Amino acid sequence: MPIAKAPRGTKGNSLREATEKGFVSGVGTKKELSPGQRAELLRALKARFEKNMHRHKGLVWAEVQSKLEANTESLWSLNEMERTGGEPDVVGHDKKTGEYIFCDCSAESPNGRRSVCYDPEALDSRKENKPRDNAMGMAAAMGIELLTEEQYRELQKLGTFDTKTSSWVKTPSNIRKLGGALFCDRRFDTVFLYHNGAESYYAGRAFRGSLRV
Repeated sequence: MPIAKAPRGTKGNSLREATEKGFVSGVGTKKELSPGQRAELLRALKARFEKNMHRHKGLVWAEVQSKLEANTESLWSLNEMERTGGEPDVVGHDKKTGEYIFCDCSAESPNGRRSVCYDPEALDSRKENKPRDNAMGMAAAMGIELLTEEQYRELQKLGTFDTKTSSWVKTPSNIRKLGGALFCDRRFDTVFLYHNGAESYYAGRAFRGSLRV
């Protein structure tokens, strides 16, 4: 799947700077895939859907695809999830709204979103050794939502995720205003919730997102 890259020589906060200058896919352009990208994405999503029916028992791909084809911005967001290593898949269906719920289902926290702090405020607070970007800002640019702790735990019921990495999760405002942020992982066959300073970042931590279509 084609990925837009920043020009050589981009230094410092490379991803953030590239995003601001429009080098990242979809930034500063219409959020719509080309026919070729759309077909390639739908093939990948269908294959993953059919390989992992335990994540969405009773759902039919043709109905999901019909919903996707009618929503170009959601396809663009799913492509962003895919190209950053999230391996999105359907994990639920809201019968009240008719929406299908997609989530990043990669075995480990998405490789293309690692080494990021929690949010824009945390990024701005660092005067030196800034990370390349922040989780909340990237999610917003992609058109997706960070998983909450509850959603993260529900995802872990569908498989085994983050046994070697960890993922930022949406942090309650009372914790965030005191400088903290939350993340989760899975160790010893158990899901754990932890805290860090929101400005921290690690090579083994990214974030998982969800999208309703």
